[in-house]
Amino acid sequence: MRDPLSVLTDAFTSFLFGKVETTRLPVRTSTGQAQAVYLPTAAPGLGDSGVIIGREVYSGKGYIYDPFQLYGQQLPAPHWLVLGESGNGKSALEKTYVLRQLRFRDRQVVVLDAQGEDGVGEWNLIAQELGITPIRLDPTAALDHGIRLNPLDPSITTTGQLALLRTIIEVAMGHGLDERSGFALKVAHAFVNETIVERQPVLTDIVEQLRHPEPESAEAMNVAIDDVRAWGLDVALVLDRLVDGDLRGMFDGPTTVGIDLDAPLIVFDLSHIDRNSIAMPILMAIVGVWLEHTWIRPDRKKRIFLVEEAWHIINSPFVAQLFQRLLKFGRRLGLSFVAVVHHLSDVVDGAAAKEAAAILKMASTRTIYAQKADEARATGRVLGLPRWAVEIIPTLTPGIAVWDVNGNVQVVKHLVTETERPLVFTDRAMTESASDAHLTDALRAAELEAEERAAAFMEQHLSDLDGSSESTVA
Repeated sequence: MRDPLSVLTDAFTSFLFGKVETTRLPVRTSTGQAQAVYLPTAAPGLGDSGVIIGREVYSGKGYIYDPFQLYGQQLPAPHWLVLGESGNGKSALEKTYVLRQLRFRDRQVVVLDAQGEDGVGEWNLIAQELGITPIRLDPTAALDHGIRLNPLDPSITTTGQLALLRTIIEVAMGHGLDERSGFALKVAHAFVNETIVERQPVLTDIVEQLRHPEPESAEAMNVAIDDVRAWGLDVALVLDRLVDGDLRGMFDGPTTVGIDLDAPLIVFDLSHIDRNSIAMPILMAIVGVWLEHTWIRPDRKKRIFLVEEAWHIINSPFVAQLFQRLLKFGRRLGLSFVAVVHHLSDVVDGAAAKEAAAILKMASTRTIYAQKADEARATGRVLGLPRWAVEIIPTLTPGIAVWDVNGNVQVVKHLVTETERPLVFTDRAMTESASDAHLTDALRAAELEAEERAAAFMEQHLSDLDGSSESTVA
């Protein structure tokens, strides 16, 4: 009960000024009903031009990404780094991304396939589906009419040939060439190119010239012929490995006729090469320079260069420098470099930390799948990820990743259509993805329902894009 004075005061105030306050009765409700009062918000997407990756986990919106469409607007560079431990969906993402990009006529993709199953590379099924024969670099098959790539192919400029020879030797030796060895190599290369005109020069010619230099080479520098021979001895021994050693047959002859550099997809199958041997970075160097001088052309095509086990590249200072140069073609000639790495520590703590930092800086798009907590924190520091993203990386389930597109950070669920599933999920990948069973039945059922709706939508739009040269999904 209110006291009589308060009642009299309120009545007098209302008479003079009118009712000034309405007494509101309390409203009892639930959080489910009250959520309508505060409308949900979601971060802006990347637009609707490009290929569909999947859906954003928090908003449910479709997630569309294309470095060529975003370049110059939201991306300073079209290069992409994919990180994560095995079994979390990196392989499926790479393969579906390439398949969807190839729907456009102005796309071309080169893949360095370092993984292998049943004697063939991981990309063999996709190559077969597209009617493409992988370029299988195999030392055992090379001697029996296998694939050859000639570092002295006339389609490579003489400057490019010499740079490639230096890179091969420096990778194998583990240090740079000194001035005398470099001079001996330069003289031998120049002599071979000048005197052999009726056929393609090959590495055997360089080795022979290093062992038996011409007197003119010594006279040009006013040194003894024995000195020139001594300067080139170590170089000759390194190149001899490609001619008569464990890598023979792949690079010591004319380039194999019939390699189609105009095919929409070119797969270099490196699965028969020991990934931990010095052969792998040597192969990467040769393939990188060969592509630079024979594949990348100013023809308005958008090119994607995807490298699995990319730490083999970035962990060698000399090969990393070569690929840094290759990445610069992204701005001028429309090249998007995609590097797939299991652990960032493999790169930033390696022998080529300085070169690795430069390459990572060029990658404006970073996709991070599940990692252990310590690795996630280290990755977050190097890449400058927000704290919330670092904290959820260890909790991510297979197929879900943190995407950082030049500061636009989203959590994305990758979706695979039924048409793509048999091509991208190899037996190993299916085994790796078995950890999805840890999801509760109710959550998994809800995810599958949402995925089916999104996949149906994606199938329809992908079918509409067949033959289109415009990379736009309405």
